[in-house]
Amino acid sequence: MSDLISSIPMLRTTITRLTSDMRFVGIFYIIVGALYSITIIGAILGIPLIISGLRLRESSDSFLSFMLSSDNNMLERALERQSRFFFIQKIFIIITLVFMVLYIIAIIVLIITVLPYLDSSMYYST
Repeated sequence: MSDLISSIPMLRTTITRLTSDMRFVGIFYIIVGALYSITIIGAILGIPLIISGLRLRESSDSFLSFMLSSDNNMLERALERQSRFFFIQKIFIIITLVFMVLYIIAIIVLIITVLPYLDSSMYYST
């Protein structure tokens, strides 16, 4: 794998930028997760964000270690940590979509429930 890095100079640049972006996003997720975790209900959302931010930072560190040592195990670890980050994000997105659908259903039920009372109150006001 060390031949790969030396044979493709753009790969080194790409991995360097990737690790920088991964560090920033990881720190952002950790900070947002900590802010969410201030409340008990927010901790339900905050703890997965903190964990996924940590996984992304670990992946970034492993990519940097791979760049320095050309150790295939570090590349494997980096990709494994990155896949965990994306798995947590996938679960988070699915849960968010389910809650959005439930919210829309609740709004529709509320409108259907309240609508007949609005019509009858209009007749009394005129």
